[in-house]
Amino acid sequence: MSKVVLITGGSSGIGKSIGDYLIQKNFIVYGTSRNPDKYKNNKFSILALDVKENDTILSTVRTIIENEGRLDVVINNAGAGITGPIEEIPEEEIKNNFETNFFGPINVIKAVLPQMREQQSGLIINVTSIAGYMGLPYRGIYSASKGALELLTEAFRMELKAFNIKMTNVAPGDFATNIAAGRYHAPLLDTSPYKETYGKSLSLMDTHVDNGSNPNLMAHAVYKIINTGNPKVHYKVGEFMQKFSIVLKRILPDKLYEKLLMNHYKL
Repeated sequence: MSKVVLITGGSSGIGKSIGDYLIQKNFIVYGTSRNPDKYKNNKFSILALDVKENDTILSTVRTIIENEGRLDVVINNAGAGITGPIEEIPEEEIKNNFETNFFGPINVIKAVLPQMREQQSGLIINVTSIAGYMGLPYRGIYSASKGALELLTEAFRMELKAFNIKMTNVAPGDFATNIAAGRYHAPLLDTSPYKETYGKSLSLMDTHVDNGSNPNLMAHAVYKIINTGNPKVHYKVGEFMQKFSIVLKRILPDKLYEKLLMNHYKL
């Protein structure tokens, strides 16, 4: 029987790459977008869903279950980037980022758990970020929202074991997607005390995304996880040095690791 998969944010970037690959592997795939009418020629169905609006989450999950009678894999991929000096990011934008990157995935999980519990099976994959393992300068809010989702998954896994529902995190590094175009940038103000350092960091971040890895790497990684009987708690996908940065944080003194980050971002 073909597994039924839901991918939030499945209309572009990493989500679309995963969906296109899983379709080739004979999965039944549903992606989501806030504007599904733009993607009528997609290889898989795109349904209307905004992770900040719980009614749309419940409606989409209900539609899939009515169509297929089950839901086997959920990939919490929808997310938003945000950059800027924490002091200068409006509170509204900070809350908006957490609504998308943290509270949205929680509500998706809550919506699918009753069906998975009834099936006594299911897999939930939360797409986080290597940035969620460390507080990065001028990406602090993004790091915090993705790091919160990493920790939430650790707790959720233990709560769900009795129902044979599995959950894992996949943390990508920098991938060549359109995330930079869609993220919130705090304005680079001439009057800001952070003008010089934020400007350098912003340029460096955009270069990382432009030169990022092929999103198909994430598609292959997710496919492998789906076919793993007992997924690990955490997976990292990206260039060697990005993944190795997490190892360095574990083994180096805090101040030395901080110095390495500051040198990298030219602070």
